[in-house]
Amino acid sequence: MKERAVVKETAVGDLKHWTARPAPARAPLAGRYVRLEPLEPARHGDGLFTASSVADAEERFRWLGDYAPESRETFQPWLDRAAASRDPLFFVLIDAATGQIGGRQTFMRIDAANGVAEIGNIYWGPAIARTRLATEAFYLFARHIFDDLGYRRFEWKCNDRNEPSKRAALRFGFRFEGIFRQHMVVKGENRDTAWYAMLDHEWPTIRAALEAWLAPDNFDGDGRQARRLETIRETMGAGTV
Repeated sequence: MKERAVVKETAVGDLKHWTARPAPARAPLAGRYVRLEPLEPARHGDGLFTASSVADAEERFRWLGDYAPESRETFQPWLDRAAASRDPLFFVLIDAATGQIGGRQTFMRIDAANGVAEIGNIYWGPAIARTRLATEAFYLFARHIFDDLGYRRFEWKCNDRNEPSKRAALRFGFRFEGIFRQHMVVKGENRDTAWYAMLDHEWPTIRAALEAWLAPDNFDGDGRQARRLETIRETMGAGTV
């Protein structure tokens, strides 16, 4: 069943004194479980190649605009281009406990004048995906956008056929806004793009739920959650639509 676009409440306030916000900086973001560092090929290239060269890499890269690397040598030009880019701005994900590089994500489509940015180009390898590290990596990005930079809107977009990404957006607290039909051509295929967003006045409850879910006492010794993130958020009165 197709998702239903939501009609959201308006809580924008008085914007007569609005000013442009800073762009996200090339600076580390540290959490309890994961550390995000701006991509540096010499420092991160080997580890990111290893994380991107797993047995099911082709499936993991299915919905990304790029392909899984074929070799360390052919991966280098991509690393150099990604590190030089400011939008998208690439960060690598590092397990705080082991120092292992597990993936990458970016700030992209950065509109500092209007206080809008997107998280995208997400590759979470098998050591990151569906773990506390992935959720905290998202949390660190959202917290930086809203709390540090004062943005008004944070976006998540994906191929409308990418069901895991759509589920992840809703789990994190984004709201579905609609489908942009024939939006892009990616890897020789049409992409209808599903749009999701969260707004600054929604963020405090989303942040509180994320922090409660990420708390060590929400997990047992094997890392299994006691309470689902959606359940925590619903008890706070901010379930997704």
